[in-house]
Parts: sequence; structure tokens; C-alpha cells
Amino acid sequence: MRGPRHTLHVVSGKGGTGKTTVAAALACALATRGRRVLLCEVEGRQGISGLFGRRALRGAEEPRLLRTPAGGQVHGLSIDAEDALLEYLATFYRMGLAARVLDKFGAIDFATSIAPGLSDVLLTGKVYEAVRRGEKRRPNAYDAVVLDAPPTGRVTRFLNVHDAVSGLAKVGPIRKQADSIMNMLRSDRTVVHLVTLPEEMPVTETVETVSELNPTGITVGTVIANQTTTTPLPHDQLVAAREGRLTLDIPALDRADLAALQQEFGDQASRILDEEDALDRLKNLHVPTVRLPREPYDIDETTVWSLAQRLAEQLPEEVAT
Repeated sequence: MRGPRHTLHVVSGKGGTGKTTVAAALACALATRGRRVLLCEVEGRQGISGLFGRRALRGAEEPRLLRTPAGGQVHGLSIDAEDALLEYLATFYRMGLAARVLDKFGAIDFATSIAPGLSDVLLTGKVYEAVRRGEKRRPNAYDAVVLDAPPTGRVTRFLNVHDAVSGLAKVGPIRKQADSIMNMLRSDRTVVHLVTLPEEMPVTETVETVSELNPTGITVGTVIANQTTTTPLPHDQLVAAREGRLTLDIPALDRADLAALQQEFGDQASRILDEEDALDRLKNLHVPTVRLPREPYDIDETTVWSLAQRLAEQLPEEVAT
């Protein structure tokens, strides 16, 4: 078995599009062939642990969240900027104890607050370290890392750490770390997936994000349209239903019930056509689009696994290699 096509998958999307659920499903899909995959979050919402019904992720622990039928594993990591800074100071400046004293007085929180660029370098630096384990074939290595990144409104700034530290450090360990991170993000090992809904505003934000990411040299690999409606009806029949031209003939229903059913059918057809119109705008991006269906039940581990199987079917180059 060869490794996956990409070793770092960054997942972003407008708030409310289900990006954390999609990131979890992608991690499960990548693990279906017996691989070890790390699923990371950086926003402190503990969304990963909630999806898998596990206790909150803490510190540097990377517990196993799921084992696939083929023996693959998905592990979880919640990255905190303050913890990352403490680790950074201990590693590069031998300030383990002193840094914890500073943290007790709020200095660490102050530093990451006044220099958000530093915070992004620290967060992405932990992801970089996890990816590098695989390249160095360490015992705790992963075949792939999936990052549940900040939403599209700020993901470009979050990923473009080279610019983030330009006003903080011209030389030194911070600058060197930022350069290494950017080299990884711009390499063919990394790909960004953008999650959207089949609606005007999320699609607009997706289009804008692709435009923002293009100058950075970071590759957008896939747009994932989440919560789409599936139908066996062709386009012309949907248009006819929306316009009231599709006649229903059900002998068991009287005229009033037929009229109500036809109105409901027309409304549903109209919603599906609106979805298609929104998603048509994605074609101009020249980026592959995959679709995930609207899930009728609460999102839990079973739902995540179902979405994972659909992603595996639509992303064979990522999953099957």
C-alpha cells in the first residue's frame, strides 16, 4: 500500500457549513485502508471530541477516536496557542519553568493576543511537526494529517504565516519556523478543501476564498458541497414542477389533496433548482466539486462514517492510492 496523495489536508468553510463534520469524515475516509490519520482542531471548540462521543481533548494527547474495519486509526489533537508557545519557549529557549511562571501571570496570553500572527505560527507549527513525523518515519508518525482550520473568513491569513510574522521577526527561530511551514503549505504534499452549502452566501465566500488563496501558492484541491438535495428527476421536470406544469395523477387522492401535494412538490423542486443555480457558480473556479447529501438525523459517529464512505467514493485518488 502506498501513502496517500497528500499528507496534509486543510479543511475550511464558512461558519455553519459543517466543516468540522466534513474534516472528521475526510479523516475517516483516509483511514479506510489501514492508515493512521491525525485529525487536528485549532479553535478550542472541542468539536472533534463531540462528534466521536469522546471526552474533551487536552494538551498534547492524541487519543484514538476510531478504528476502521481495515485496521486504520483516526487520532485527535486539539491545539492550543498558549500550550504551543510554552512548548516553543521550552524547545528553543530552554524556558520551561520560567515560561510557566510567565503563564501564571498572564504573560503568555498577553503575547498571543497582541501578536495574532505569532499565534497562527504556533498553531500551524504543531501541525507541521505532526506532518514531519511521517517524513522522518518516527514511531508516532501518521500517514496523513487533517486540519479543521478556521473558517474561510480568516483562513487565508491563518495559513499565510510568512506574511503574519513579517512585522514580528526578520530572522531567528520564529522566522525560520514560519519559512518551513510555508514551504510545507506550498508543496505538493498539502491541499486545501473548502466546504460550502448549496446557497448563495456560502458559495460567494468560497469563490472569494479561492481568489484570496491563489496568490499564496497554496493549492485548493476540492470544493465540498455539503447538505445537498438528491433527486432522480431531470432538470426539465424540476422546472415543470416549479412552474406547476407537472401534473400528478394519484387516484387515491381527491382534487384538494392533489393540489396541495403538487404545490409541495413544486416548492421542493424550486429549492433544488436554487441549489443547482448556486453550485453552478463553482464551475468557474475550475476546481473539482464533490457533493455530500443532506443528513436527516443528528450528526454523530455513525453519520460521520456514512459521509466518509461517500467521500471515499468521490475522492478515489486521495483515498485509494
